[in-house]
Amino acid sequence: MDVSFLYFVKEMGSSAILTLTVLLTLGVIFVNGWTDAPNAIATCITTRCMEARSAIITSAIFNFLGVLVMTHINSSVASTISNMVDFGGDTGAALTALCAALFSIVVYSVGASYFGIPTSESHSLIAGLTGAAFAIQNGFDAVNMAEWVKVLYGLVLSLALGFISGWCMCRLITIICAGMDRRKTNVFFKYAQIFGAAAMSFMHGAQDGQKFIGVLFLGMAFCGGETSVAGVAIPVWLMLLCSTVMGLGTSVGGEKIIRSVGMDMVRLEKYQGFSADLAAAACLLISSVFGIPVSTTHTKTSAIMGVGAVMRLSAINFGVVKDMMLTWIFTFPGCGLISYAMAKLFMAFL
Repeated sequence: MDVSFLYFVKEMGSSAILTLTVLLTLGVIFVNGWTDAPNAIATCITTRCMEARSAIITSAIFNFLGVLVMTHINSSVASTISNMVDFGGDTGAALTALCAALFSIVVYSVGASYFGIPTSESHSLIAGLTGAAFAIQNGFDAVNMAEWVKVLYGLVLSLALGFISGWCMCRLITIICAGMDRRKTNVFFKYAQIFGAAAMSFMHGAQDGQKFIGVLFLGMAFCGGETSVAGVAIPVWLMLLCSTVMGLGTSVGGEKIIRSVGMDMVRLEKYQGFSADLAAAACLLISSVFGIPVSTTHTKTSAIMGVGAVMRLSAINFGVVKDMMLTWIFTFPGCGLISYAMAKLFMAFL
């Protein structure tokens, strides 16, 4: 399988369906940077450690680096996404179904973000790919359960581990700083939280960037007549392309989501924001190393809830939490059904 940039450009020029796949994938990556990445910097902005524009630029830079560096070091998350479903032996129909999956993700994500509710593009992607694979295979043969089960692990890890690590980190810092001067610790945690936001942005790029690299790589394989990308190394130019687009998406911002995650759910102080950022980044790092695709939104918001629980459970705005949970619960059936219908429609007319 030729994965050179020149071959890629040549194939795009001769294949309209590959061009559509690439544009849709880059569109989803851009939307991910726009709607998901603000979670990484929400606490940093709402605790007044950074101005919104400076934080967004910082996040864009570290999202770019996260995609590029982590994919180069360990691309196991991208491999999990590529091997999670089986689109069958007809690569032309598979490429069409892949386009339908990507289109459904854009529709679902933009609709949810319009209302200022953080979406999980990770779960939208998984649901979209699974729905499209079901449409083309007409059965459970479309799902590779050995890989898909990692999604279930990720769901539990992002919620439970995020909450527990957020609670433990905040509790530990509270104990260590109990007898210290509050003004001095605030100065320290102001800069510590900037570091935490940068780390969270880096790991967001590392997790979510890899997922979409895996999808684009799979589309290239289908166009070349290959049914999988097993054993093929991801080219550096593809990492650069995806990381640049995600960085641009992040630079757009996402003020509604910043308010929902950083202000409406829990009112945080600087040390609490740092605790949430560091805990969430650590969870994402562990998941990335083991190739488990997790939701950065799940991880960050559950870490914030864990931090809030150190103060008291009533510190958490459960109304906002409920809205987020309902969005996540509806993602799998909602985005999956949209993808299934779109795949059937695309295959009928393309």
